[in-house]
Amino acid sequence: MEPERKRSGSTLKKGRKRRRIPSKLVGAAEAMRSPWDLEERQQPVAKKARLSTTLFAENCEVTHGQLCELLKYAVLGKSSFPKPSWCQLFHQNHLKNVVVFILQGLSQLHFYKFYLEFGFLRKAFKHKFRLPPPSSDFLADIIGLQKKQIIGNLPKAMEGSLHFASPKVSINLQKDPIIQKYGSKKVGLTRCLLTKEEMKTYHFPLQGFPDCENFVPTKCNGSVTDNSPLFGLDCEMCLTSKGRELTRISLVAEGGGCVMDELVKPDNKIVDYLTSFSGITKKILKPVTTKLKDVQRQLKILLPPDAVLVGHSLDLDLRALKMIHPYVIDTSLLYVREQGRRFKLKFLAKAILGKDIQCPDRLGHDATEDARTTLELARYFLKYGPKKIAELNLEALSRHQESQEPRNTAVVVQQLNTSVLECLDSVGQKLLFLTREADASALSSSKNCQTIKCLSNKEVLEQARVEIPLFPFSIVQFSFEPFSPNLTEEMNKRIKIKWTEMSTVYAGPFDKNCNLRALKRLFKSFGPVRSMTLVLETHQPHLCIQYEVLEAAQLAIESLDGVLIEGSCIKVQRPVTELTLDCDTLVNELEQDSENRGTIYLSGVSETFKEHLLQQCSLFLGLEAMILPKDLKSGKHKRYCFLRFKTFGSAQRALNIFTGKDWKLKGRHALTPRHLHAWLRGSPHESRLPGVRVIPPPSEQEALQMLKMDHPKIAAWHWGRKIGKLYHNLCSGTLCLILLPGTKSTHGSLSGLGLMGIKDEEESTTPNMCLWTADLSCKALRTS
Repeated sequence: MEPERKRSGSTLKKGRKRRRIPSKLVGAAEAMRSPWDLEERQQPVAKKARLSTTLFAENCEVTHGQLCELLKYAVLGKSSFPKPSWCQLFHQNHLKNVVVFILQGLSQLHFYKFYLEFGFLRKAFKHKFRLPPPSSDFLADIIGLQKKQIIGNLPKAMEGSLHFASPKVSINLQKDPIIQKYGSKKVGLTRCLLTKEEMKTYHFPLQGFPDCENFVPTKCNGSVTDNSPLFGLDCEMCLTSKGRELTRISLVAEGGGCVMDELVKPDNKIVDYLTSFSGITKKILKPVTTKLKDVQRQLKILLPPDAVLVGHSLDLDLRALKMIHPYVIDTSLLYVREQGRRFKLKFLAKAILGKDIQCPDRLGHDATEDARTTLELARYFLKYGPKKIAELNLEALSRHQESQEPRNTAVVVQQLNTSVLECLDSVGQKLLFLTREADASALSSSKNCQTIKCLSNKEVLEQARVEIPLFPFSIVQFSFEPFSPNLTEEMNKRIKIKWTEMSTVYAGPFDKNCNLRALKRLFKSFGPVRSMTLVLETHQPHLCIQYEVLEAAQLAIESLDGVLIEGSCIKVQRPVTELTLDCDTLVNELEQDSENRGTIYLSGVSETFKEHLLQQCSLFLGLEAMILPKDLKSGKHKRYCFLRFKTFGSAQRALNIFTGKDWKLKGRHALTPRHLHAWLRGSPHESRLPGVRVIPPPSEQEALQMLKMDHPKIAAWHWGRKIGKLYHNLCSGTLCLILLPGTKSTHGSLSGLGLMGIKDEEESTTPNMCLWTADLSCKALRTS
């Protein structure tokens, strides 16, 4: 590819409804995306988008406004928005997509009621947080949608910020080459297509030409209209013994989604990889088996009959592909320049769209970014028309760009009331909104939102598989029938009682002359005790200890059950009730929860523990954060803490050190995420007495039948798996959020729950982790 050619984002034309891309694109797109992603991961210097939530607030509650903050940052990055205050998103520019799943009608209560059934959600997402109860329009809140923005078009101030401020010189619009070619009125898509004569003049491959004998036609011979679909195309080439040959192709659909991103191995010997332009290296290309003929075959399948290809110096791309396509828009010719010269893609991206592409700190160009940018430039031209382009005075901007101060979209979009829709529009993208027809919201009326209304959750799921790959930002909303208020209230009480009973242990028997003070001191060494009572109803005394945290109870069971104390072999066990029958399974699954996998619980920590830990930070590589809970009344630190590490291995090594002879602490792997601690603070202090219920045979049969058919547990398990399968189909580098908005009723509101992660996010294993640990005292050592 020529040094002056190509690079950047994605765009959408607002206000013009265009035919949707055929669903057959999706399967092929998924099959073709993975090889490049795989090779990119193999590069040791490759950066990947990564999340960190070590700076969570005390109660781990994230407001709807903070969610909006993250989503806007994910779209535009730090050049336009400050980083989110409640989490860290590293390498935002390496995000591929953003997908938000909303499970309408569900809350944090439902998640823990059906915790075992939601197996995929709890294991796949490391970052979980509490949401406040929902407002009147949860969707509008997280998108940042103001009433004035629901109409669809951007405010005029926003529209005017999409380009540089024009130099203050007089402009004779009638002499502008764009006006001379297209006139001053807006034009349709077909007017922007290159004619056959123009394609011949600019050396596009054409049927019947002598140098195109072996070229393959795309089989696109349908009738093109102003509503025909646009596809951005960009290719990277290397130099072989036979000249320039294809090494990478990217094809972007009109929704902004990349439907094809493929590495290609040339047929001839490579003499120069042209890495500074292509980004392709010998190591990247070595395992690739895809050939040019494979790409040609895939393109013939992907492109509909009336597809219009958009590119910058598109003739070079088509010649590298050795393909003939009749309908093209070339942005280097669309934005006409004086004396037959052409603007560089990098310049047009900055001057027209306010975007920086082909950055010098990157290794080569990004073909997908270039394809999106050309698509965006074409849509901008169609939306605003030749007169708007001429008023920008591109020629003067080109001559004086080094001395001119650009006026980017950042100035406008930093405003607090900017919505995610506006952010997407500023980079030429649309939002995909999938929902049931009965649940459509005000978001549906926005022209920058592609809304697809479905009849059922099942149809929403099916459409999501097809449409998500075509859009860089998607919201998928499932709706579930809420439980009755009375049933919800009863469920809330029973779950909190269950956690209380699971955190309670009975220990004994003890001798009647036992040292009760020593026994209490022993059981308190495992963690904070809510209450401790002596049970005298038995032949020999027992102790009933109710701990504040589940980890303490589990640690006491694991440490003392079957141990000889003061001459008696004691048993330490939980009360057996209908709510604790599955506690062993639940504890095991809690330990496997992705949020707990790298976190350890320690009991017996002193007031100087934090200082001692920082002095010995070289022993604990990978430490991300320490949580030191405080007593709400006295304000003093309690004698236990949680330490979060980047990996399970780092946590295990640290646990071995802390429980060794030097530190002499008691501990185990964590079981309860922080947001759960906050939720359980209102738990009842005493366990209710379990009642014995006998179910007569007819009712028992009915209960079993309901369990097989439509019991809520089955629904939770079913939809957890369905969403899991959809998640696995997302491309690597997708920021995914699962939001349970919470519920409102006459019996009170229930808080929601959020789960988030970046698909295939790899944990950092950099050797200087101790430096990050040393910085915990001012950043990540949060006290609650």
